[in-house]
Amino acid sequence: MSKNKLIRFDVADSQAGGQRRPFAKAVRAGDFVYVSGQVPTVNGEVIVGNIVAQTEQVIANIKEVLALADCTLEHVVKVNAWLDDARDFSSFNAVFQKHFIDHPPARSTVQSPMMVDVKVEMDVIAYKPLD
Repeated sequence: MSKNKLIRFDVADSQAGGQRRPFAKAVRAGDFVYVSGQVPTVNGEVIVGNIVAQTEQVIANIKEVLALADCTLEHVVKVNAWLDDARDFSSFNAVFQKHFIDHPPARSTVQSPMMVDVKVEMDVIAYKPLD
């Protein structure tokens, strides 16, 4: 595969309730993989739960998308995170640390209004050379 080739992964899947979306779950551009924002959904429905449960689900969704590009959390170099409530930061951070302690990425975290019932959204950039 040419390093200049773009690969777009799945635009319709169970996380979107099977609907086609106007964006890819992930795009590989050379050695980088850009994962679209993931929210705490299972089969298109937001899971019921606190920030801990929702963060665990978001990370599970990220792992699933990374796998499409043959990547894991170890390959993640940058994370952007949005929290609905800044008071959830410590609990969010505890879950995040559990998954990234051995390979911490760069990260930004901000507070932002979210979709109904969503407490957290994350997108990631992974680096895995094609060669």
